[in-house]
Amino acid sequence: MLEIQGLACAYGKIEALREVSLSARAGEVTCLLGPNGAGKTTLMMTLAGILQPTRGSITFEGESLLGLSPAQIVDRGLALVPENRLVFPALSVRENLMAGAYRRKDRAAIANDIEHQLDRFPRLRERIDQLAGTLSGGEQQMLALARALMSRPRLLLMDEPSVGLAPKVVAEIFGIVRKLHAEGTSIFLVEQNVHMALKVAQHFFLLQQGRVTFSGTPADLAEDDVIQRAYLAGTDHSRTAAAVA
Repeated sequence: MLEIQGLACAYGKIEALREVSLSARAGEVTCLLGPNGAGKTTLMMTLAGILQPTRGSITFEGESLLGLSPAQIVDRGLALVPENRLVFPALSVRENLMAGAYRRKDRAAIANDIEHQLDRFPRLRERIDQLAGTLSGGEQQMLALARALMSRPRLLLMDEPSVGLAPKVVAEIFGIVRKLHAEGTSIFLVEQNVHMALKVAQHFFLLQQGRVTFSGTPADLAEDDVIQRAYLAGTDHSRTAAAVA
């Protein structure tokens, strides 16, 4: 479905991604792990067309994504739920949802999809005319996810959806990820909360200092000594537990 080969991306002279090669299969949840500064968000921004690579290739369903604008990437069937949510604070919940469908012309179907997302996220229905900037962190994460789904993506890109959320809200978000996967949505997930990711992902990659250093299944992950020490033994989830829900 998604194939990345030899991808490099730089900020000036600083290379953030170095010969990154990985893939995501249709119908699966693929998870990218890595410490802060590893290049995970850079990769997601490159996939979304916000950044352009210096070399390498990105193909989605057999077609190259290189050189496409963010809007064209959405048209191809990818949608990004960005790190730190980045909802439009001065717009209402309804307006944020409509913004997620800005490339679509089917107004009746858009209205139906808004209702579908409000059924999926009942708290958003209760706050439909409320400004997004006044929502809690957990509600903003739900809105960012619902907004991305409004484009009807074939591949959903999720960049650290658990950051800054209370454990209860994290569990709720990952419950929605499981439901989306069960409905057939393909997901490429960046996450540091490995214990939650293990509950939803079928394949894992580890990114360190801009390079992929591990690729494997959940079983492979559990057997890797480096990942065991760094992520599964006494992992500090303080970022997750800092409740703003």
